[in-house]
Amino acid sequence: MAGLSLYFEDGHDDLDDFGFDDYGSECDGIRITAFLDAGQDNLTPLGRLEKYAFSENVFNRQIVARGLLDVLREFSDNENDFISVMETVARMSEDGEPTVRAELMEQVPNIAMFLHENRPNFPEAFSRYLVPIVVRYLTDPNNQVRKTSQAALLVLLEQGLMSKADMEGRVCPVLLELTEPSSDDDYKIEAVAIMCKLVTMLTKDTVEHLLLLRFCELCSDVRLFQVRKVCAANFGEFCSIVGQEATEKLLMPKFFDLCSDSLWGIRKACAECFMVVSNCTSPEVRRTKLSPLFINLISDQSRWVRQAAFQSLGRFISTFANPSITGLNFCEDGTLHEIPKISSERHRHKVTTSNSSNSRNSFIDGSPDSLIQPRSEQLQSTSDLTGPPSHHPEGNSSTQPKEDGISLGQPKHSAPLSRQQMDDCTVFNSFNFWRSPLPDITQDLQLLQEEERDEVIEKQDETMRDTEGEGKEDVPSLDAQGPATSSQIQKVLDCLQPHLDDPDVQAQVKVLSAALKAAQLESQREDADESVSESNGSTGSPTSDELSAMSELSLTDAQISDSPSSSPVLVDDSEHSSEESDLIENVEEDKDSDTAKTCDEEKSKVQNVIPQQLLDQYLSMTDPARAQTVDTEIAKHCAFSLPGVALTLGRQNWHCLKDTYETLATDVQWKVRRTLAFSIHELAVILGDQLTAADLVPIFNCFLKDLDEVRIGVLKHLYDFLKLLHADKRREYLYQLQEFMVTDNSRNWRFRYELAEQLILIIELYSHNDVYDYLRQIALNLCSDKVSEVRWISYKLVVEILQKLYACEAHDLGLNFINELIMRFCHCSKWVGRQAFAFICQAIVEEDCMPMDQFALHLLPSLLSLSSDPVPNVRVLVAKALRQSVLEKPYFKDPGSAYSDELEEALSELRMDKDRDVQFFSTMDPNRNVMDTSALI
Repeated sequence: MAGLSLYFEDGHDDLDDFGFDDYGSECDGIRITAFLDAGQDNLTPLGRLEKYAFSENVFNRQIVARGLLDVLREFSDNENDFISVMETVARMSEDGEPTVRAELMEQVPNIAMFLHENRPNFPEAFSRYLVPIVVRYLTDPNNQVRKTSQAALLVLLEQGLMSKADMEGRVCPVLLELTEPSSDDDYKIEAVAIMCKLVTMLTKDTVEHLLLLRFCELCSDVRLFQVRKVCAANFGEFCSIVGQEATEKLLMPKFFDLCSDSLWGIRKACAECFMVVSNCTSPEVRRTKLSPLFINLISDQSRWVRQAAFQSLGRFISTFANPSITGLNFCEDGTLHEIPKISSERHRHKVTTSNSSNSRNSFIDGSPDSLIQPRSEQLQSTSDLTGPPSHHPEGNSSTQPKEDGISLGQPKHSAPLSRQQMDDCTVFNSFNFWRSPLPDITQDLQLLQEEERDEVIEKQDETMRDTEGEGKEDVPSLDAQGPATSSQIQKVLDCLQPHLDDPDVQAQVKVLSAALKAAQLESQREDADESVSESNGSTGSPTSDELSAMSELSLTDAQISDSPSSSPVLVDDSEHSSEESDLIENVEEDKDSDTAKTCDEEKSKVQNVIPQQLLDQYLSMTDPARAQTVDTEIAKHCAFSLPGVALTLGRQNWHCLKDTYETLATDVQWKVRRTLAFSIHELAVILGDQLTAADLVPIFNCFLKDLDEVRIGVLKHLYDFLKLLHADKRREYLYQLQEFMVTDNSRNWRFRYELAEQLILIIELYSHNDVYDYLRQIALNLCSDKVSEVRWISYKLVVEILQKLYACEAHDLGLNFINELIMRFCHCSKWVGRQAFAFICQAIVEEDCMPMDQFALHLLPSLLSLSSDPVPNVRVLVAKALRQSVLEKPYFKDPGSAYSDELEEALSELRMDKDRDVQFFSTMDPNRNVMDTSALI
C-alpha cells in the first residue's frame, strides 16, 4: 500500500471532523479512494476504510459507498484484505441513512461484474455477501432504495451473474411473500412488476413451480387495479415461458377476465399482447375462443382500446398462418421460400372431391386463378328468396322458387358441371361459383307455363268482371307477390339475428339484406309503373293494365301472342304494352344486376383460413371513418401488417386483399405508401410471379414516380423484386433505372449510394448487351459523383460490369468499355479521376474480371503511366496496385514474363519517391495487413 499515489495534502489531524466537505463537486481530479492514503492518523488503509465507512458524517459514508468498486480493486490482491472489505460492505448495508444504502446498491452490479472477472471464487463471495443485500433491500422501507435494488436485480439477471439456487431459494420466496393478499399495497405492486420482468430470465420449471399459480391469483386481484394492469401488460411473457398446455389450462380463463375488465387501461394492455398469447395456443382455441374475444376488443367502447386492438389486428391474424395453406415457410435467415409441392395428380383429386361435396375454398395445382368460393348449405337454402339472376330462364314468377328447388335437388346434373369448370378455367363464371349450376329444365318449364297460362286467363277475366261491377280497382301485379317475398326474407333475417357471432351467418345476413332492399325497390317502381299505366289507359278499355299484370308475371311476348284466348284489344294497344314491358324488364335487370354485384362483392371477400369477422375488420381499416373514430395512423398500421395477413391467407385468397392493397397504395399519406414500398418485394414472394405481374407491377410502377421517401423503399429491394419477374417484364425496367439518378433533393447522396449497391446485384438479371447499353452509362455517371462514398461503391460497380462482359465472352464490348474507362479516368484532368483508375485496375486484378493477358495489353500501360503522376495520392494507389495485386499474379510474377521488366522499373521509381506513403506501399509485404486506403479516394 506504500505505492499508492497521494492527490492532496491532508492538512487536518482529524478528517472525521471535516469529512470531504472541503472538496466540492467541482474538484474532478480528486480520487474517491484518496481517504485510503496514509495520513497523520497513523491508520492502515483498512483502518481508514473502517473509520470513514462508519463515520458520523453522512457525506463520508456516501463517498465510501460510492467508491467501493475502487476500494475492491485496491485490495483484490490480498485474500484477507478482500474478505475484510466484503465484510465491511455487508455491515454498511445496514446503514440507517437511505442515501447511503441507495449509493451502496448502485455499486452492487459493478462490484459483481468485477468479482466475476477477477475472482476465482466469485460465486461463493457473491452469494455470501451481495445477494443478501439485494434481497433485503427489496423490502426496504425507503422507496428509492427499493427501486435501486429492483434495477440492480434485473441487471444481475441479464448479465447471468445470479445462480439458479439463489433465484429459487432467496429472490422468489421474497417476491411471493410481497405478493400475498395481506401484503402492503406499494410493496405488492412493485413485487408484481419485478416478478413479471423476472419471468423472462427464469427457466420454465422455475416459473411453473414457483410463480405461475401466484400470477393467476394476481390477475384476479379485485382490490388493486395496478396489479391487474401489470399482469395484463406482461401476460404474453408468462404464456411464452410456460407453453401451450399451461396457457390453455390456467392462463386463458384469467386472460378472458382481464379482457373484460372494467378499466380500459387493462383491456388495452390485453389487446397489445394478444399476438403473443395467440402464439401460445392451439389453432382450435385461437379460432373458437380468442377470435370472438378479439372482436369484442375491436368494438370496445373505449377509443384507446379499439386503437390498440386495430394495431394488433394484423399481427393476431398472422398467428393463423399455416405453411400447408400458404405454401411458404421461413428459413433460418428469415427469408421466405416455397415448400415443394406434392404430387399434382393426388392434389387435383383431392380438390375435385372437396369441390363436389361443397367444401370450403381450395386451389387447383396451386393456381390462384381457379378459385372455388365457399358456400354454406344454409345460404343455399335461403338464396331462393333473393330471386334468380337476370340470365335465369324467364317464366312465371310463381315458378321461380320451383325452378331453384329443382336445380338444387338434382346433384347428378350439377356435379359434372362443377368438375368441368375445375378442369377448364376458361369457362369460369361467377354465377356458377356462387350457386350450384342450373340444370336444363326447358321441357318442364314449357309444361308449367301451359298450365299457368290457363290460370292467368281465368284470373284476367275475373278482374275485368270485378272492374266493370265494382269500379276501378288495382289490377293484380307482382306487388301481390313482392310483399310476400319481402316478408319471407325479413323472417329469415329475424331468425338469423341471434347467431350474428358466426362469420358465415354474417355473410348470409349481408346478402339477404341486399336482396330485401332490392325487392322493396322493385315494389316501389312497380307502384309507379302501375300509376302511369292507369293514367295512360282509357277508362273504357283496361287492356294495358291486363298486359302489365301479365308482363309482371314474367310471361313473354311470344307466349301472350300465342295464347288462343287473348283479347283482340291487345293488338290495338301494342305500343303501350311494348313500352311497359321494356320498362319492367329494365327494372328487373337492374334489380338482378345489383343483386349479382352485391353477391360478387361479398363472395370476393370470403375465405376460410381465418374467421371472417377478423378479415372484415382488417379490411375496414382503410375506411376514412376509422381514422376519425379510432386512429389517424390506422392506415399505416394496416399497411405494415398487410404482408403478414397476405401470407396467412395464401395467394389463393389474394382477391380478399387486392382492393385494400390498391387503396393503401393510393393513400394520401406518404408514410402509408412508404410502408408498402418497403414490403412489396416480400408480398411478391407470397403471391408468386403471376399475381405479381398482374397486381403488384402497376403499383410498383407508381411507387417509382412517387416521393423520394417512397422511392427509397422500392430502391432498397429493387433486386429482390425484379428477380421475381419474368425476363420480358423485367427488361422493361431498364429504361427506368436512369430515373433514380434524379432526386427531389440533390444532397440526398445516400439515394445514389443505394442505387449503386442495387445495380451491382441487378447485373446478373440482365444480358451482357443490356448491361452495356443501359447500366454502363449509369455506372460511369455515379463514378463522377460529388460524394466520395458514392464514387467508392461505383468503382466496384464498374468492375462488376467489366466482369460480366468478359464472362459472357463479349470481348468487343469489354474492350470498348476499357477504352472508355481510360479516356474518362486515366486521362482525367482531376487527380481524383486518375486515382480512381488505379483503384479500378487493382480491383480488376484481384477479382480476375478478365484474362491477365488482356489486362496487360489494354490496362497495364495506362496504369504504369500513372506511376509518375504529380499527385502523391495517385502514386500511392498505383504503388499499392502494383505491389499488392499485379505482381502477385503468376502471369506477372513469372521471371520470364514480358512485363516483368516494366513492372520492376516502375516499382523502383516508386521506392525512390519523395513521398513516404508511396515508398511504404511500394516496398510493403503483400501479406501484411495495413490501413484501408479507400479514405484517400
